Amino acid sequence: MADEENAAVRKLPFSRPFAVSRASSAAFDMRIDADAAERAATAGFLDVRSVESLSADLRISPWRRDGVRVKGTVRAGITQTCVVTLEPLEATIEEEVDVTFLPENSRQFHRKLNEEGELIVDPNGPDEPEPFSGTEIDLAAVVIEAIGLAVDPYPRKPGVAVTEKLIDTDDAQDDAAPSPFAALKDWKNQSE
Repeated sequence: MADEENAAVRKLPFSRPFAVSRASSAAFDMRIDADAAERAATAGFLDVRSVESLSADLRISPWRRDGVRVKGTVRAGITQTCVVTLEPLEATIEEEVDVTFLPENSRQFHRKLNEEGELIVDPNGPDEPEPFSGTEIDLAAVVIEAIGLAVDPYPRKPGVAVTEKLIDTDDAQDDAAPSPFAALKDWKNQSE
C-alpha cells in the first residue's frame, strides 16, 4: 500500500520524454507548450487554482561523455488563492533552469558521502548531476519542478495584512470545555 501511495505522489501531471541519443553529438532546441488538460492536471499537482499558461524553451546538449545538459527558461501564468481574503491572485513565473543528467550506472558520478553513508551536499556549490535510467529523460519533470519551487506557498494580495486578533478570547474562554488538567491543579493545591 505504501508503495502505491509513493508512486501516486511521484506521478507527474504530464510527460515529455526525450531520447538522450538525440543530443549525443549536437545541441537540440525544444519548446514545450502544455495543453489545457496538462495545465489543469498541473494546477492540481501544484495545488493552485489554475494554470493559464505553461511553456519552456530548452536547449538539450551533450554533457561529458554520456550525459546531457538541459538549460533554458520556464514560464507559467498561474492563479492562486490569497491566504487572507481567499480571493483569486494571479502570478507570473519565469525561471531559468540548468540541470545535468547522467545514466545511473555512469562512472562519472562523484558522490561525496559522510561516514554514515549519507550524501553530502554543498549548498553553495554546483548542483550534482541527476541520475536517469534507460535511454530517456522526462523534460516535463524539469519544467514542473522549476514552477513548483517558484510558487509562493502563502500568496497574499498586496496591501492585505493578517489581523492579529482573529477571535474574541473572552467569548472563546466562555465556550471552551473545562481543561482536564484543571482538576489536577486543584488536587496539587489541596495536597500541599
